Amino acid sequence: MSDRPYVLLSVAASIDGYIDDNTDQRLLLSNDEDFDRVDDVRAGVDAILVGANTIRRDNPRLLVRSDDRRKARLNAGQTESPIKVTISGSGDLDPSSKFFSTGDVEKIVYVPSSAAAKANEQVGQVSTVVDAGETVQPDHVLRDLAKRGVARLMVEGGGTIHTQFLSAGLADEIHLVVAPFFVGDSTAPSFVNDAAFPQNPSNRMALAEVRQIGDVVLLRYLPKAATDA
Repeated sequence: MSDRPYVLLSVAASIDGYIDDNTDQRLLLSNDEDFDRVDDVRAGVDAILVGANTIRRDNPRLLVRSDDRRKARLNAGQTESPIKVTISGSGDLDPSSKFFSTGDVEKIVYVPSSAAAKANEQVGQVSTVVDAGETVQPDHVLRDLAKRGVARLMVEGGGTIHTQFLSAGLADEIHLVVAPFFVGDSTAPSFVNDAAFPQNPSNRMALAEVRQIGDVVLLRYLPKAATDA
């Protein structure tokens, strides 16, 4: 067992780099064919991680949708869907959200010590709350998940989580789907926030795949390839 899981970061964004808009409706950045691709990727990992804001904003289920893929996981001795993981700075989480209320799988919540009591009070009955110390660091989360048997982790956002993993050099692979439109609102949630990234003009990522999927395009990057070369 490695000291941390293989990390696959998955995101869909508009041409101008936004992962949502500021309306009350969820912004659909992909299409049915790509949603099925994402479902296939989900079926191949041990855990899926999203930030607490994504749970509040999008209310995702994070479950494998395909009956055949769920059956294949069960036949392999796995749960129907991967473990669900989130990081919360405040511990303010709704136990009735789909993250907690759907899927017969383990849910793990990483919080700083200051939020552990609140998280245990709110979602301790429906999840495993992990006190991660003064601040929740992605490398600590990964080491803890490895100890729990997670070998492949899919990170699905949002922007703060993407920024933390990418700026720390903890993404092994990026699946970036580009939608064929603009959001045009600088206050909308973006793919990443301001940070110092190891992937920069002097350390370019390797483009491993380009795939057209209907009206969107998948770009698969290997962030560490340039460093390792």
